[in-house]
Amino acid sequence: QAQLEESGGGSVQAGGSLRLSCRYTRSMWSMAWFRQAPGKGREGVANIDSDGVTHYADSVKGRFTISRDHSKNTLNLQMTNLKPEDTATYYCAAVYVPRPLNPLSTDEYNFWGQGTQVTVSS
Repeated sequence: QAQLEESGGGSVQAGGSLRLSCRYTRSMWSMAWFRQAPGKGREGVANIDSDGVTHYADSVKGRFTISRDHSKNTLNLQMTNLKPEDTATYYCAAVYVPRPLNPLSTDEYNFWGQGTQVTVSS
């Protein structure tokens, strides 16, 4: 059973940057970041598959970068030019599938972290 643990959340002003990390206990083929704002559903932010191919939500393209470090069993999300609408709890997710058909869909993933809060003030 894989375990995922996020870190790096916090509060920042609009235009600032944050780097989220997710440590996992077992190497997974495809991993992703999701977020959930109060009163809203969980939405996909970014995915990286087993080949290193990445996918991003339109709302974060050009601002967020997903990466993974296999030597450290860590998934990262570098977030720049943050906006108040990026405020949410961010979750790390993983699945033993090399290339999910819908990489930003919650239905594709069966391992989840507990989440880390990101708050962006205007």
